[in-house]
Amino acid sequence: MRVALGVEYDGTRFYGWQLQPGTRTVQESIEQALSRVADHPVRVITAGRTDTGVHALGQVIHFDTASARSDRSWVYGANSYLPDDCGVVWAQTVSDEFHARFSATARYYRYVIFNRAVRPGAFGSRVSWCYRPLNVETMQEAARHLIGAHDFSSYRALACQAKNPVRTVHRLDVARYGELVVLDIVANAFLHHMVRNIAGVLMTIGAGERPPAWALEVLEARDRTLGGVTATPHGLTLMRVEYPESFGLPRLPLPPVLC
Repeated sequence: MRVALGVEYDGTRFYGWQLQPGTRTVQESIEQALSRVADHPVRVITAGRTDTGVHALGQVIHFDTASARSDRSWVYGANSYLPDDCGVVWAQTVSDEFHARFSATARYYRYVIFNRAVRPGAFGSRVSWCYRPLNVETMQEAARHLIGAHDFSSYRALACQAKNPVRTVHRLDVARYGELVVLDIVANAFLHHMVRNIAGVLMTIGAGERPPAWALEVLEARDRTLGGVTATPHGLTLMRVEYPESFGLPRLPLPPVLC
């Protein structure tokens, strides 16, 4: 049978999601835990691979197994073997038609910027620090240029292996909560470093170095070398993955803004 899992993790001490020899990855930790529960080797498929230092509260994975376990057993069994910075939140048996990656209709990321002259003494791994005052209004004006279906070649990593650079951004909101500036972005899918490169461009605009129209200029250039600095992975969290309601997957409430 096929089982879907909701997973969350603090990416600070992981070298990203994907298996890499000799490094600590989220995929390795989860597969080792599930293999012990299933009593056979387990390989998982994820909705989206996250980079080193990137967190997740709404990651979704699936795996196939011949072992009969209850949903509760998958959750509590896996968590008993997982490290304290990674956990399974829910489990659900799904049809073979479900695919964690290809069945997803949208991904929701949040990028949190700690905007103060003095660096943060707490939550340092959960926020990106910008010491220059950021103008949220100009950042939001710039963000509007990126909504819709576009070729995001200028906003992806040079090493990105995606064959098609076109992605559809459904929502890109910028808001301030005291000393926190929060970017919420929802798209059908993302390219490698796409969110971090968008954050880098918006922070440059918010600091007054470029006008809001620069976000569109970068987009239309389709040239990553013109896109400015890639923002740090700190502060980036995969919040949620959307699927058709027909699969009946849990939809958990979103946590406070710092997460």
